Amino acid sequence: MLDDPADRAGLAEALPGTEILVTGWGMPVLDAALLDLAPSLRLVAHIGASVKFFVTGEVFARGIRVTQAGQAMARPVAEVALAFTLSLLHRIHRFDHALRGGAEWHAAEQAPPRHEILGCRVGVVGASRTGRAYLELVRALGAETVVSDPYFAGEPGVPAVPLDELLATSRIVALHAPVLPETRHLLGARELALMPDGAGLVNTARSWLVDEEALLAELRTGRIDAAIDVFDAEPLPADHGFRSLPNVLLTPHQAAGTVEARRRQGALVLDEIRRHRAELALRHEVTPEMLERMG
Repeated sequence: MLDDPADRAGLAEALPGTEILVTGWGMPVLDAALLDLAPSLRLVAHIGASVKFFVTGEVFARGIRVTQAGQAMARPVAEVALAFTLSLLHRIHRFDHALRGGAEWHAAEQAPPRHEILGCRVGVVGASRTGRAYLELVRALGAETVVSDPYFAGEPGVPAVPLDELLATSRIVALHAPVLPETRHLLGARELALMPDGAGLVNTARSWLVDEEALLAELRTGRIDAAIDVFDAEPLPADHGFRSLPNVLLTPHQAAGTVEARRRQGALVLDEIRRHRAELALRHEVTPEMLERMG
């Protein structure tokens, strides 16, 4: 066991004779040089979601199987996205900011129009595991939902629509897309300008998806609100413009960090290891094709 998962030298020392490698965040890239040290390696079991940052084609070429625990993390991230959604609709973040900032009571009461989630049009960008978990939650509360995702053809009650239409017609836009070359700054100044006045943006996915400078400029107008868990620079600088805005709710990239999720992640990985040892099919195996679409 390594105290620091990013310790390449320590990993290199531990790899000889290893059959199963359990990985976490910050892993070094499993390139040919490291894999040459692990001729017995047969399974990489990742306790997080995406393995794209450290698994290479060389891993699959050597017949090493890969699995991950992303399914265990979908629920808490979806719940935080739901909490963000409700806060944006009811302007809770604005009231909190006003009262904590010392605003007089009557002044603190002032906010843009508030809305219920019942009948609210919620646009989901990315029908990922987390996106689908979020859809289930908001639909249970009566939201009208649409999805934009090139791999999603629509389902009963959840139509697929072009991104521009989603942005222009949704009161809440929730981002759940993966990190891919084609999703870099999926939302820039042009796309953000399509959002209706008073709309809210939820990002519990990755800052990669949004042009952060364009978002900051749009938020400074006060025209839309946002709830954000992920940022270009983490930790978020103390002087970042997001921090002072009353129409922004911020959390420090902690959407997945529940006790229950961590337990599920561990249990899922252990179950995958048992299945591997018993020569059974893995339930959460990552294939080379899946890796291409993984964030």
